[in-house]
Amino acid sequence: MDRVFSGMRPTGRLHLGHMAGALTNWIRLQEDHECYYSLVDWHALMSDYSDPRNLSGNTREILLDWLGVGLDPEKCAIFVQSHVREHVELHMALSLITPLGWLERNPTYKEQILNLQNKDLSTYGFLGYPVLMASDILLYKSHRVPVGEDQSAHLELSREIARRFNHLYGEGREIFPEPETLLTSNPKIPGTDGRKMSKSYGNSLDIADEIQVLDKKIRTMVTDPARERRTDPGDPEKCPVWDLQKFFNQDRSQMEEIASGCGSASIGCVDCKKALIACVAERMAPVHDRRRRFEASGDLSDILVDGAKRARAFAARTISEVYAALRMPKI
Repeated sequence: MDRVFSGMRPTGRLHLGHMAGALTNWIRLQEDHECYYSLVDWHALMSDYSDPRNLSGNTREILLDWLGVGLDPEKCAIFVQSHVREHVELHMALSLITPLGWLERNPTYKEQILNLQNKDLSTYGFLGYPVLMASDILLYKSHRVPVGEDQSAHLELSREIARRFNHLYGEGREIFPEPETLLTSNPKIPGTDGRKMSKSYGNSLDIADEIQVLDKKIRTMVTDPARERRTDPGDPEKCPVWDLQKFFNQDRSQMEEIASGCGSASIGCVDCKKALIACVAERMAPVHDRRRRFEASGDLSDILVDGAKRARAFAARTISEVYAALRMPKI
């Protein structure tokens, strides 16, 4: 059975973009892969090191979101990154062999330095973010890593680091397999203002939002700017509401009617939004039920303890192999 690793930074509640772009795929993978899914708190601290007060609470919120959408602790290992110390041990080992130039050329690093100027990111930890990501992946000798197109550069760096470690210390054998990119289709899930859905933009539809809240937010969504009046024909492909319809509405005939009605102005944007709200309510009802059930149970530590135990069982073997390859002295 192929092994899969993926993780998310606990920086706040997740939204429907996360559900569509990643979690739906994770749920599918847990059925026929050996999956390790981690709340990567060390990664969160790399950009938010100055104020860690919300880290614990955010970790619980994301865990509830994961469980709500359908991640099953019986089918995959769900754990907190810092609960498996081998992640930072391998990070140290791999940082020894990673050329500085590889990190400085990372396009994501350059982009975030420019876009997050309200934070001091001129730290060794932030520059070394891809090395820790490589450690997360290689620790479980992952065969496949589900990522979006924007993360493919990081995964390529993970492969290069694995290749370099094998060359330096493998003595003709492969200590780390080079992980394959499992590109996930990222459905376009815009926020209420039409931009990319993001907490920082204040335009998100959160997984944890009750249907009454989602209803209110969807009703305020921007639509095709060409439809200034009810009688103006529109183009669904230029409408953010239509992007949500494509993910949530499984009724093909209704979709055809909405598209035709929009183009001919025989239906208005309010009608389209009402149909979307009904689909969202149907899709999210079981998600909210599961989330409330887990939230009411109170202590979720058993899930994380069991997940960390399963993760460490594999991680410990990898680290022993790494220490042996590095000729580290034995106790």
